[in-house]
Amino acid sequence: MQVFRGFHHPHLAPACALTIGNFDGVHRGHQAMLALLRSEAQHRQLPSCVLTFEPHPRDHFARLAGRPDSAPARIATLRDKLSELERCGVQQVIVARFDSRFAALSPHAFIADVLQRGLGAKYVLVGDDFCFGAKRAGDYAMLDRAGQAGGFDVARMMSYEVHGLRVSSSAVRVALAAGDMAQTAILLGRPYSVSGHVIHGRKLGRELGFRTLNLRFPHAKPAASGIFVVRVHGLSDQPLEGVASLGVRPTVEDAGRVLLETHCLNWPDHLGTEGGYGLCIKVELLRKLHDELKYDGMQALTDGIARDERDARAWFSEHGRVKLPR
Repeated sequence: MQVFRGFHHPHLAPACALTIGNFDGVHRGHQAMLALLRSEAQHRQLPSCVLTFEPHPRDHFARLAGRPDSAPARIATLRDKLSELERCGVQQVIVARFDSRFAALSPHAFIADVLQRGLGAKYVLVGDDFCFGAKRAGDYAMLDRAGQAGGFDVARMMSYEVHGLRVSSSAVRVALAAGDMAQTAILLGRPYSVSGHVIHGRKLGRELGFRTLNLRFPHAKPAASGIFVVRVHGLSDQPLEGVASLGVRPTVEDAGRVLLETHCLNWPDHLGTEGGYGLCIKVELLRKLHDELKYDGMQALTDGIARDERDARAWFSEHGRVKLPR
């Protein structure tokens, strides 16, 4: 899969089959849309292409209004979004910077400058609630008329439901906020996960007797937070069982820097004491144990981590291998 920043790049295909959206989480509704896009692209002998945005448009407007807390919680990092788009068979992704200039594009300018001249779209697939252009003034009907006049096809995919529930990024956020990892996995079609390169931290976990693998979550407002039973991929041939904290570590006053700190229940001997740093791992969050807690001192923190480790071991002992959602 090729990833481009912006529309003006010499290696962009001159024409494409396109869909547009934020794709936060790449849930089962997104996956159904991408499967349809891939089929249409293959039929038309065009590369499949996704136009997505960074930052999220609602992040931009929340900052502009002076209310950054009103922005939606982020389900996935850009890395994880791109990884899932690739897994869905997308051939090209354009990551557009959503700023004031982009937000000010009229619907007609968006169609002419972005879809036609920028991307050469010959087929455009959108969701049933798709709006575009300044003040969201453009809608599906306008896009369809522009397609008829401009020589590109436009199609709309209606809502996707699982067990009678409309699948959406908002529904995923609700499930994650509630700590319902089973429902989250149903909506995503896979366990919720965070991936990245292991970075150096304060080594506090090592001092307390619980070595951790630290990943940055580069958004201040993650959709999930708390203490979780997890499964770690990328350290050995088989996934490893663990327990993890996702959040701002209130006991050690590291507020504002969101980390996923994972303690493996059985550390692989072949990695030694420093072997994890720099590796790219994926951590699946399987079960929420509790919210982040602020402990009264290091001893209380150590005791709390020990309880979480025992609870994680007990959970794995009872549940064994985790079945994929259906």
